[in-house]
Amino acid sequence: MNFRMTLAAVVACLAIAQLAGCGAEAPTQDTVEPLTDVAPRPEIYAGFALAADLGIYTDGQREMIALLIEASEIIDDLFWQQTWGPNPSQWLASIDDDDARLFAAQNYGPWDRLDRQRPFIEGAGAKPLGANLYPADMTREEFEFAYLPGKADRYSLVRRNARGELILVPYHVAYAQELKALAQLLRSAADLAESADFATYLKLRASALLSDNYQLSDLFWMDVKDNEIDIIIGPIETGEDRLFGYRGVYESVLVLKDLDWSARLAILADMLPELQAELPVPAEYKQQFPGSDADLNAYDVIYYAGSGNVGVKAMELSLPNDDQVQLQKGARRLLLRNAMRAKFETILEPVADVLIDDTQRQHVNFDAFFSIKMFHEVAHGLGVQDTINGKGTVRDALRDMASTVEEGKADALGLYMIRVLSEAGELDELDRQDCYVTALAAALHAIRDGAGGAQGMANVVRFNDFVDSGAFVRDPDSGRYRVDFERIEAAIEGLARRLLMLQGDGAYEEAVRLTSVRGVVSAQLRADLERVAEKNIPIDITFNQGLAYLGLE
Repeated sequence: MNFRMTLAAVVACLAIAQLAGCGAEAPTQDTVEPLTDVAPRPEIYAGFALAADLGIYTDGQREMIALLIEASEIIDDLFWQQTWGPNPSQWLASIDDDDARLFAAQNYGPWDRLDRQRPFIEGAGAKPLGANLYPADMTREEFEFAYLPGKADRYSLVRRNARGELILVPYHVAYAQELKALAQLLRSAADLAESADFATYLKLRASALLSDNYQLSDLFWMDVKDNEIDIIIGPIETGEDRLFGYRGVYESVLVLKDLDWSARLAILADMLPELQAELPVPAEYKQQFPGSDADLNAYDVIYYAGSGNVGVKAMELSLPNDDQVQLQKGARRLLLRNAMRAKFETILEPVADVLIDDTQRQHVNFDAFFSIKMFHEVAHGLGVQDTINGKGTVRDALRDMASTVEEGKADALGLYMIRVLSEAGELDELDRQDCYVTALAAALHAIRDGAGGAQGMANVVRFNDFVDSGAFVRDPDSGRYRVDFERIEAAIEGLARRLLMLQGDGAYEEAVRLTSVRGVVSAQLRADLERVAEKNIPIDITFNQGLAYLGLE
């Protein structure tokens, strides 16, 4: 492999600048959560201001940002409708308790997203597994036996007609009024864009929102390279659909691109074919190659809305989700550096102080944290998109397990790639032991009260797998954890191989068994995580955002 000049430059710059950077929460179980009410706990979220100096941008660009924030506010309303129901402002105003009202706003409903969706408002009951995307009285069996051509469509609601029969209602029909206003805002923003390609993308995205045909705009977005301002907008992730994992929900993430850093990090995308050849699997599992236009970019977030603004906030994104677009163009990996920095300093370091063995605490640092997140995103572009045995795409074959397996693969394979490149002499500036211990601390944080989502469940599986192999070790006296450096790399390679082959085989039943056995948080680990709770360390971040924080009012 000939990586030395390019990758070494990236990592050297990383060590100097200390850049900060998956988001999809997908269904992982087919059970209704317990109905026991819990107390609202808004304090689990640390506030973080999404501020930025927009002085370097032109008047037109600042006006465009204001329009895109207005568009994001519509996205927020659409997500409320999909996850809970209409008139959220009226409902929130009816809640007397200040903590409950704030927590309801943070969760987009009366269910605690970081505590197994348990209700914190009396009488709310269990959250429907299908959210508001399916009729509340619909059973899984009724849906599976219904004659509904296109029933797995990502962009339609399931409703009942006057005779009580299940029907599909396309998003662009169900939300016609809101989407018309949203599309006009994107077109107005396009008129102000300084990048001609970005202007075209905004117009294509506006048309997509009105037709539910997103592939063309996704393909074009992968070719937009010169824009300093970008927006991820539309019904993208499927985690709100815990029945089948079919239906996308609306989100918006408005970002400012660091063009200089993005150019440096994009070097990694050029390495994907060579990294694919290094996968620890038989040859038939690495015959598919990602598109050559894949890239890696660094951003600061200035506005989150919809599903992007709920639960565990993304520090990195890998898009588009369309399998065919990924096969043609690869994927764009967005590292959200201000969100990453906020989480590391306010959450991960305090967690490490409580749970990481004193002899290894010095290994937890931001350079390692950024690196494991960076290679996690690179790993999303490796492996296979289609099964090797004719079962269709990995996403279709693994169904509701697809996101959990993919996140687990990216975690393990990202760490494996750090080892491969280090052994090739390409990461001299990066300490592998730092990465392994920081990954342990990050897994402990991710598991804490958030094990139900795709990323959380993937971390539980990985944590238990490494404990069973002796790679993660708990000291019984201190209750702290350390990495066994002699065993960790074999454990990483073994889990990466298993998950890559599971995807290639489209082995749904094996994925279910894996999460059933390894995806359980032990009583001992829960007790250890309680020590973190006693320190009142936040679980995630929430955003103070809007025009005022950007100086645009």
